[in-house]
Amino acid sequence: MADQFDTFAPSLEGPAAGGYSIVPTDAVTLAATTRAIYVGVGGILRVEMKWGGEITFQNVPDGALLPIRAVRVLAATTASSIVGLY
Repeated sequence: MADQFDTFAPSLEGPAAGGYSIVPTDAVTLAATTRAIYVGVGGILRVEMKWGGEITFQNVPDGALLPIRAVRVLAATTASSIVGLY
């Protein structure tokens, strides 16, 4: 099927065009800076943000979609089934 929006420039207001599974770690930067993070199984989500600083999201519910620009999901994260969207 043809993509009728293929000639449009991507924007942060539009839908994500790709995604990847995330395994929390302090050692590795994400494959791509996220435009959002999906949390399949809730808990604590600790991230390093694109422009610096670390943030802890407490009590993230199952199925949450957080519109954040993260470069790393840290090992202190207890949430799982995490997907980075870009």
